[in-house]
Amino acid sequence: MATSIPTLDDVSLAGKRVLVRVDFNVPITDGRVGDDTRVRETLPTLRELAGAGATLFLAAHLGRPKGPQDDARLGPVAERLAELLGREVRYAPTPGPGSSEQQEFVAAAPEGSITLLENTRFDPRETKNDPALAEVLAGYADAFVNDAFGAAHRAHASTEGVARLLPSCAGRLLQRELEVLGTLLESPQRPFVVVLGGAKVSDKIGVIRNLLGVADTILVGGAMAFTFAKAAGGEVGDSLVEDDKLELASELVAEAEEKRVRLLLPDDVVCAERVERGVDIAVHAIGAIPDGLKGLDIGPDSTARFEKAIRAARSVLWNGPMGVFEVPPFDEGTRAIAHAVAAMDGMSVIGGGDSVAAVNAIGVADRIGHVSTGGGASLEFLEGRTLPGVAALGSVPWR
Repeated sequence: MATSIPTLDDVSLAGKRVLVRVDFNVPITDGRVGDDTRVRETLPTLRELAGAGATLFLAAHLGRPKGPQDDARLGPVAERLAELLGREVRYAPTPGPGSSEQQEFVAAAPEGSITLLENTRFDPRETKNDPALAEVLAGYADAFVNDAFGAAHRAHASTEGVARLLPSCAGRLLQRELEVLGTLLESPQRPFVVVLGGAKVSDKIGVIRNLLGVADTILVGGAMAFTFAKAAGGEVGDSLVEDDKLELASELVAEAEEKRVRLLLPDDVVCAERVERGVDIAVHAIGAIPDGLKGLDIGPDSTARFEKAIRAARSVLWNGPMGVFEVPPFDEGTRAIAHAVAAMDGMSVIGGGDSVAAVNAIGVADRIGHVSTGGGASLEFLEGRTLPGVAALGSVPWR
């Protein structure tokens, strides 16, 4: 999937002015970057381009601002990036992309410098993929490098629009994301075990359906398991259930049987009246939860079954926590799965979203083969959908 688009291996950007789309949508606390994982993951591309003498203009978004907002400015990111690179990163708070102030700042960039542009979403034309804004951004550079996998599923001016106007290619981060996730979909080492969690079946329908044609085993945890349990006739108490997806859950179980894919649900779950530290807990069979109790984590027997399946795997993809992992004691199932995935022999991949936060909090991220930087982008890719920011790369011939 990644071989059909140009990468940095295919082009020469020495001495050129390059617009680089990066994913710097990171948490900011008290004026400082909290989790800088996404910033760090872009460093190989930036260092490679800077080492070739390119002049870089970095485009990124932060949050969902409605026009310029001080709490959504990228100044703290510029500071952190400068610390990580050990060199100056030019930044000036401006009204945003396309403004005369930004255009003047870009025009004054010294050769070989690195400039971080203000939040692309300060201009409403960004999310509308407005051609006029794309033309302004394309005018800043001779070429475009997309290294923002986390935004590649968005057809925005700074992702899809500029790629239709400039010679373009994938950066190292985007290249690796596509190669790793593409390998899982096309030629995984077997057995291939998929671990899915989170709250809603509706969020993962496309992923489950697409992976039923690829995976050997799919383990279902999190609140989405209760929709499957109720569809099978079980009593799930006050657990979170998507009643409008019961028929769909039954269909997915039938599809799994037809394709001879093991679809494993929890046998037992940890229950409580409410999500709260210190609350009384009880373990019940997933189909026999008393009224008044909510299932909030996979139980010990289910954890052991899931761990056994993961240990036997040669490829594992995990997306979604097993319970309310932010609140102990409902984090134990997620912790156990995280350690099992980190210890397995073979290729381990965390597919973005809350699972990334979990492995970081648990301290095993450095033992995972690949931790994806894209939440929504990972899911859409795993569904088999085309990512607009990827499809547009290579539209303009290199000269």
